[in-house]
Amino acid sequence: MKKVPLTLRGAEMLREELNQLKNVARPKVIQAIAEARAHGDLKENAEYHAAREQQGFIEGRIKEIESKLSHAQIIDVKRLDAGGKVIFGATIDVYEEESDEEHSFQIVGDDEADIKQGLISVSSPIARALIGKSKGDEAVVDTPKGARHLEILEVRYE
Repeated sequence: MKKVPLTLRGAEMLREELNQLKNVARPKVIQAIAEARAHGDLKENAEYHAAREQQGFIEGRIKEIESKLSHAQIIDVKRLDAGGKVIFGATIDVYEEESDEEHSFQIVGDDEADIKQGLISVSSPIARALIGKSKGDEAVVDTPKGARHLEILEVRYE
């Protein structure tokens, strides 16, 4: 399996979630299963079935996070010297001509993306149009609503 880029912050968030699942959620659901078993007949015990379903979800998520971390290429953008170019992990301030608005984006891994927080996936059309460009360059992004013209105002590595 190929390596998947992940920011240092994204890797830390996954590690925290993994720790919470293993040390808090897993023991809690095991206790809930034990309590439900104590109530008797398991065939018609809704609490037991709900707890087992929750356990399946937790175990699946643990495996998913462990897999993501094992295949991650963790990139600390603060240590990179990209010479002012837009790269993975960079934070970019852009001016959008069509809406006459300024936006700020950070290019992150697919699992970290959250447009509401200004985190865009490295595989998104906006990120693909911006990567390799520098301050003052213009990027044209084709969207279903038509072309968006973005002028790069600032590139930061934070």
